[in-house]
Amino acid sequence: MARRTDRLGGVLEDERVNAGLAWLLVGFLLVVVVENLLDGDVLWAGFAAFVAVLTVVPAAAYRDGDVMLPWEVLVLAALPILAKSLATWVYGLRVTTYLSVAALALIVAVELHTFTTVRMTHWFAILFVVVATTATAGIWAVVQWLSDGFLGTTFIRSEYLLMWDFVYATLAGVVAGVVFELYFRRVAPVEARLPEGRHEL
Repeated sequence: MARRTDRLGGVLEDERVNAGLAWLLVGFLLVVVVENLLDGDVLWAGFAAFVAVLTVVPAAAYRDGDVMLPWEVLVLAALPILAKSLATWVYGLRVTTYLSVAALALIVAVELHTFTTVRMTHWFAILFVVVATTATAGIWAVVQWLSDGFLGTTFIRSEYLLMWDFVYATLAGVVAGVVFELYFRRVAPVEARLPEGRHEL
């Protein structure tokens, strides 16, 4: 009985630590939003804001601040955004773009798996993240094209580079899908870090 209580205490502590780290990362994303707005980079400010909003959906739905995605997912999403802010060369910007869309697809996959009745087989979980990453890259390309046309930006420099962006995004999606399957479903299940009963919206 004592061993079971210890295990329960460890899980509860893990929930609090996970939620605390997750909220810190949300705070970081909001700082990035403000920083990009001040720099006049509305497109990336909007992307960071979207990631932040998507991250707090479970907490808002349950009205419980402890119901958060694993902090590791948010680190994977936040690092490319931070790298973009520090990137001073074109290739670095392109790399952070497809890593960011892969992280976004990973967030969606983890939320669907954890907070809905959707259950994915092993191969479909990886395929879903890959397809979601490629689809998000396509939407992002359309947004960049619209920005270039209406805001005078120069995100899309050539169709050739754009096609390579899709290739890189797909490869990043494969990596994100494998991470989702091997880590968040097998090694460190998300459900273990949530308050009891906080599954399936």
